[in-house]
Amino acid sequence: MTLAAEELHLTHGAVSRQIKALEDNLGVRLFRRLTRKLELTDEGASFFAIVTRSLSELAREAEDIRRKNDTARMIVSSGVSFASKWLTPRLHRLMAGHPEFDVHLEVTDAPVDFAAGHVDVALRYGTGVYPAAMAERIMNETVSPVCTPEYRSPMGGLSSPADLARCRLIHEIGMTTTWERWFALMKLPYPKMRGPGFTHGSMSIDAAIRGEGVALGRSVLVAEDLRDGRLVALFPSARLEVEWGYDLVYRIGNEHHPKVRAFRNWLAEEVREFASVATAR
Repeated sequence: MTLAAEELHLTHGAVSRQIKALEDNLGVRLFRRLTRKLELTDEGASFFAIVTRSLSELAREAEDIRRKNDTARMIVSSGVSFASKWLTPRLHRLMAGHPEFDVHLEVTDAPVDFAAGHVDVALRYGTGVYPAAMAERIMNETVSPVCTPEYRSPMGGLSSPADLARCRLIHEIGMTTTWERWFALMKLPYPKMRGPGFTHGSMSIDAAIRGEGVALGRSVLVAEDLRDGRLVALFPSARLEVEWGYDLVYRIGNEHHPKVRAFRNWLAEEVREFASVATAR
């Protein structure tokens, strides 16, 4: 009651009287008034669930109306690794090409609820199937071993895949393209060496950059680090295909919305340029 009074800028007594008036109107008790505390009755708990659901729907609808009338703000949602390693360094070109939009980037790996109404476009790493949304595959990728030049030298140059049995291996937790599968591809026994594990690909790559071992670098995420010499590809031809890929995701029926169209066209050009540079290397 005290917290409710503070939030509503009312007195404690005013809130208590409103609760009592509501109980009189409904003809049931919503609270059991115990010593120094309140508990919801069964009727109170049921009513609470209905009120919470109704207020949530009202908030979502209000946000949807605001979003539809906010023609300047473009909200982009991206997964953590893709945002840090690929998207963020390129967003300035989207802003320069489309000054009519204020670009807001939300970074999360959680599923996007387009029904909630505030995200315009999302970039996700997945199977290409997303509930109640349209998806366009923008890039696939492979994985192969990477490390720093400084790590490779004292390990004898690492000229053969079999040499990795002597290395500390960095793992990305949750990926099906594992070190075990890579060694199987090379027809080598899996050494089962102990090594650190990370839940995000960007963290695995950063660990390799710090010299903590050899990571299975995802081709899209490590491209800039390879180009700038922070990492080296040990066996560029020894690539393992990844089942998942990067997708542009948006609300069903919104493919011609100005924000979606602008972002899609910009993204397509960025992907073309990225692919051409990668092919040239």
